[in-house]
Amino acid sequence: MPADKGGCCGTAGGTVAAPRPAAEHAAAVAAVQPAPPSLQEELRAALAPIPGGFFDYGARHSTFPGDMDAPRLRVKVRPFRIARTAVTNREFARFVAATGYCSVAEREGWTYVFHLLLDDPDRWPVSPPGLPWWRKVDGAAWHSPEGPGSGISGREDHPAVHIAWYDALAYCRWAGLRLPAEVEWERAARGGLARQKFPWGNALTPGGRHAMNTWQGDFPHRNTAEDGYLGTAPVDAFAPNGYGVFNTTGNVWEWVRDAFGPRDGAQPEDEPDAASVASGAPRVQRGGSYLCHVSYCDRYHVHSRTRNDPDSTTGNCGFRVAG
Repeated sequence: MPADKGGCCGTAGGTVAAPRPAAEHAAAVAAVQPAPPSLQEELRAALAPIPGGFFDYGARHSTFPGDMDAPRLRVKVRPFRIARTAVTNREFARFVAATGYCSVAEREGWTYVFHLLLDDPDRWPVSPPGLPWWRKVDGAAWHSPEGPGSGISGREDHPAVHIAWYDALAYCRWAGLRLPAEVEWERAARGGLARQKFPWGNALTPGGRHAMNTWQGDFPHRNTAEDGYLGTAPVDAFAPNGYGVFNTTGNVWEWVRDAFGPRDGAQPEDEPDAASVASGAPRVQRGGSYLCHVSYCDRYHVHSRTRNDPDSTTGNCGFRVAG
């Protein structure tokens, strides 16, 4: 049994500076003014419909027992709607332009960037404990993913990254939408297939083709980018699943509504209450990222989950919305 690498390819709460109080981030979310009803309806209309019904939730066995993604649970969900893709840089920029929202990474003044994406990693020597591939980069944020001098021009259709759970909630408040419940996320990610590892079946590379954006090579030193991408990929870079939903494995970790803990299959249709938001409790992330690799962290399956603090931000973390 592999060791339980709790941080996977994220930082899992590892920090190098005192964070701001959770109540401060919760207040920033509450201050966001909703978009006009016509725009909210437009955003909702773009979501993919997901049928209700019974499905097998989770894995038969856990590779990492601390993830609590096993055993399988037979659960029933109501019909719902979910975004076909993760929220893009273009979409997040629209939200910021409309609201003036300042992200957690911007308020903190820094975030974590993967070392191979930096022009000069030695300029940024500070890392969270035990994770030297992440570098604390001052001035990095969703609009400057690799720090000062970088930008999102040419990456408008890539997922917005360096997104904290609080940032995702703020976007949802503006859009009149919500984060998916974890059980909804997995139902949508499976695309109608039962007991399969990926949205397309059980083969990692079906027909010898890369079907998602993950790591190839020697993690964390050399990524051969055989799938075409060293970092993020466009949100629709690979074929959609049976429900018309894109990139639910690989590319970026996606925040969901749930606090981390044993899975129960609950399907709340509202946002967490104010006390829960302000609690700072760790939240669930799903789907894996462009840094996942079998040699270290193969959490790139439809059942895979990890945890992170709600104010945590990294260059491989985004979100999608539901309604």
